[in-house]
Amino acid sequence: MESGNSNTEIKTEVANPAPSPAPAPTPVAKQADDWRNYKPKNNPTPDNHPPRKRSGGGVAAAIVIGVLALLVAGGALAVSILNMINAKNVQPVATVSADGYYTGNSIEFEETSIANIVSKVTPAVVSIISEIRTTSYFGYSGTSQASGTGMIVTPDGYIITNKHVIDGARSVQVVTDSGDTYDNVEIVGTDPLNDVAYLKIKNVSNLPTIPLGDSKTIAVGQPVLAIGNALGAYQNSVTQGIIGGTGRSVEASDSNGQNVEYLTDMLQTDAAINPGNSGGPLVNAAGEVIGINTAVSTDAQGLGFAIPISAVKGMLNSIIDNGKAERAYLGLSYLAITSEVAKEFQLPVSQGAYIHSDNNRQSAIVSGGPAAKAGLKDGDIITKIGNIEVGRAGSIATLVGEYKVGDTIQVTIIRDKEEMYVNVTLEAYK
Repeated sequence: MESGNSNTEIKTEVANPAPSPAPAPTPVAKQADDWRNYKPKNNPTPDNHPPRKRSGGGVAAAIVIGVLALLVAGGALAVSILNMINAKNVQPVATVSADGYYTGNSIEFEETSIANIVSKVTPAVVSIISEIRTTSYFGYSGTSQASGTGMIVTPDGYIITNKHVIDGARSVQVVTDSGDTYDNVEIVGTDPLNDVAYLKIKNVSNLPTIPLGDSKTIAVGQPVLAIGNALGAYQNSVTQGIIGGTGRSVEASDSNGQNVEYLTDMLQTDAAINPGNSGGPLVNAAGEVIGINTAVSTDAQGLGFAIPISAVKGMLNSIIDNGKAERAYLGLSYLAITSEVAKEFQLPVSQGAYIHSDNNRQSAIVSGGPAAKAGLKDGDIITKIGNIEVGRAGSIATLVGEYKVGDTIQVTIIRDKEEMYVNVTLEAYK
């Protein structure tokens, strides 16, 4: 939810009482950033708050693809599901390659490669059909059907899609690219901080899967493919385009301006995204999912938006490893640092996250939360999560989204112009 005044753009996870006392961070010498294949990002936006919804109003910079646009009786609903990982014999989702670096986003399409990529990816891309209870203006209840897209990410049937795709569903059906239909589908959990849902086809094995890539190393201009159930009728339609930008903030709603959601840290693409594509994969030239297609602009040509895949990995691994649909969080409010924010608050850096509350009576640090326990304070500047720079590779919420509850991460901060680090043990968002 970007406002014209950057210094008021505060994103909060929960209410922020005063922080608990905690040990002070340890000062260290500045460490070299060894993240290769790194590309600058455009104005990242924080996303450490639940996507806010409201009814009414005419705000609509982007329409959530098909899933919020619930049509009556037989109408199409956009949905999509995402990708990789074994569930029994499952290894945690790798965020980097074996040598510590990732190069999948540096690959370019060749003349014959697109058809090969599509043939490998589409068996794991499914259509999702939701049965939704409806109530008419006169109080009569009934049901309607909505369809969208999804991705199988484990051989035993875990699927990723948009939350708005299955919102209000009383039952969910999955149809594979080969025509197999599954009715025994469970909604395992939803991300409280993002438009992401996790499904499970029960009692299956050896299903085709799609690999998860790394959205932190995306380069503006790199080629991508969007795959999905276009218009709820054309299963696994494929479109080609490029990454047009990163770190975008949009307001997403249905065509009537209802059910508005505020989405941040989105990938922008000109690959055609249509109603029914929601929840489907945005794929790089290595055949890996780097984004979840979510919204399309109604005011411009070729302007679609996808959730970066890195934001879903931690919660997905938690579901697979522990059976718990938990979202890790830091427990703080912040401003994404832009040139305007840096100037207004006289900050010594031009990117990162400035821990700040717009309420003088309330701390930006959640009392008793992970950040408070680690000793983070109002006015600290977070520059890195692990060895990844905040802003260039994603917002705090997206970078923390790669980790599970209970993981301990190193957070690099600047306090009083001195670089320091703290170890933060992540907890479950409530």
